[in-house]
Amino acid sequence: MSIDRNHNYFIFSYISILLIVTALLCGSLKSKASQPFKKPTIVEIVYSNNKERENLRTFFFAQGMLDMDHVYEWKNHFVLYDGGKLWYDVIKSKFTTCKVKLYDKPFYDFERSRCSDQKVAKHWDNIILTANLVADPKKEKEYLEYHRTQFEKWPEVSQGFCNANFQQLLVFKNGRQLMLIISIPKGESLDKLNPLTTKNNPRVDEWNKIMAKYQEGIEGTKPGETWVFLKQYSK
Repeated sequence: MSIDRNHNYFIFSYISILLIVTALLCGSLKSKASQPFKKPTIVEIVYSNNKERENLRTFFFAQGMLDMDHVYEWKNHFVLYDGGKLWYDVIKSKFTTCKVKLYDKPFYDFERSRCSDQKVAKHWDNIILTANLVADPKKEKEYLEYHRTQFEKWPEVSQGFCNANFQQLLVFKNGRQLMLIISIPKGESLDKLNPLTTKNNPRVDEWNKIMAKYQEGIEGTKPGETWVFLKQYSK
């Protein structure tokens, strides 16, 4: 009789553990499903000569946990996509003659969840562009206010992003400098998708014209050049 009780107790305990584990797993899956899109941290390094560039290159390749597909470059700028605060601290302390900037809090955040078609691509290509805001505090404030209220007052803009199958679009700011991240399905072309933002959507053209008066190129751009594309270093 005692053996049966022990046996029943063992079965009951085993089933209880299974139920608890199942509940935890379901809760975990539910939590993951409801999490917002990941917000990367961007680290920018501005170097001044070829020696610094080579030292940075050597450092990047020596880091086993740094994905070289996440390293972008334009002229004397390296940018680490999803570099993380740790990389910022390490690089800032190691490369003291370089200018190191952190972009960790986007002031504008478009996600695919805003679209009627909320299907998210499994893999993305991330396009990184940079520009400056004009050196005018009043215009800078206006620019940020436009973006803060864009979803309510200019819904056609985010609809254009939906039409172009953008997965996510983030804009960061450090000082006057802007960092724009456009995420599209892997293997797609921004040249192909971007025109869909304005197709039968004149309000996006209007928005772009208004934004142009707030933006200018960073140091090193050509006259009339505003947004510049950073290229993946490994390519």
